[in-house]
Amino acid sequence: MTQEILLTGRVLSFTSTPFEAAPEAAARLDEALVIRDGRIAALGTASDLAAAHPQALRHDHGARVILAGFIDPHVHFPQTAMIASWGKRLIDWLNSYTFPEEMRFADPAYAARIAARYLDLTTAAGTTTMCSFCTIHPASVEAFFAEAQARGQRVVAGKTCMDRNAPERLRDTAQSAYDDSKALLEKWHAVDRISYAITPRFSPTSSPEQLEAMGALWAEHPDCLMQTHLSEQTDEIAWVKELFPQARDYLDTYEQFGLLGQNGLYGHAIHLEPRERDRLREVGAALVHCPTSNTFIGSGLFDMAGLMAEGQRIGLATDTGGGSSFSMLRTMAAAYEIGQLRHTPLHPAQLIWLATVGSAQALRMEDRIGNIAPGMEADLVLLDLASTPAIAQREAEAEDLWEAIFPTIMMGDDRAVAEVWIGGRRVKS
Repeated sequence: MTQEILLTGRVLSFTSTPFEAAPEAAARLDEALVIRDGRIAALGTASDLAAAHPQALRHDHGARVILAGFIDPHVHFPQTAMIASWGKRLIDWLNSYTFPEEMRFADPAYAARIAARYLDLTTAAGTTTMCSFCTIHPASVEAFFAEAQARGQRVVAGKTCMDRNAPERLRDTAQSAYDDSKALLEKWHAVDRISYAITPRFSPTSSPEQLEAMGALWAEHPDCLMQTHLSEQTDEIAWVKELFPQARDYLDTYEQFGLLGQNGLYGHAIHLEPRERDRLREVGAALVHCPTSNTFIGSGLFDMAGLMAEGQRIGLATDTGGGSSFSMLRTMAAAYEIGQLRHTPLHPAQLIWLATVGSAQALRMEDRIGNIAPGMEADLVLLDLASTPAIAQREAEAEDLWEAIFPTIMMGDDRAVAEVWIGGRRVKS
């Protein structure tokens, strides 16, 4: 007989979107949940669930807040070892730090070592699912998927494709990018909790021929996600205009090759033209806000309020290693700070929703992850709202749950992550 597990604490889930009405009204608070066969079986009061599930193994967590595990929809796991590298604009930063590090992933052993390190670090920070760029090397994808599979973790990733404007050792071709991506997709996509994402890095590093090949592959496998970068920095946009003089705008460099669709993930999307905003909304594509990266590399201020008001689909991501932290708590704090700079501060409920439900929607996985409800996969993070003396003394003055959670969002780190559960199994305690 399957062993049921009963967790008690302050179980926070979402019943609606906190951007469409009063943020406080979008959430539901329960006392307990039951896990069975890696999924949420029930939630409600502690007494009712204990009575209904008398054989369940009980874990009492007092005042800890139990959330769906954090979801990070735009990361570069190969940049783990060079995170927080000093200075530089985007293109210089890629040439100085990113590309030299990515060359090391030609070694499968190194790729495996960094994949394990990355998943250890993100688990400690409460992240249970992520969508990652790998390198041009198929071995980097194999290493990441194999490590995630061994952990029973839901992940998305793809081989990064680049055939120009990159070091020779990091260039593939239009044909090899198609062939390698297709082989990896056919081997891994929808195996256990693994999904494949077709991954042209961004327009400047892919020739029109390669973008066309990636568009053709996506047309053959439309259920896959496609991830890339869009309008991160103004000098990058100017470069794209030089490389694609016939394109209407940056988005058109993808659209004309079949790389715009509802399963598309477009990282950054800071400096969008009106036509781009309209087309992204029309097709239902996902934009991914990367606030620590945008401030660290000096890219600009994402228009969360304006884009949400338009009805855009938006997730929240670390963009490690351009982002300066593996923590979604730190990422939420940066999103709040950027909102303040745009005079549109985000409510704690909106921040948590972005890191869970919103990011699950970006990945088109909101039916499986990102919330706590019967039938959902049991990926959970348990937050200690008094993890440090500074946070504890502020939390003690809070008059409601949102005021209690906010100091942990703004000042918390992996010490605030008391436990992590992946697929109904506790992996951090």
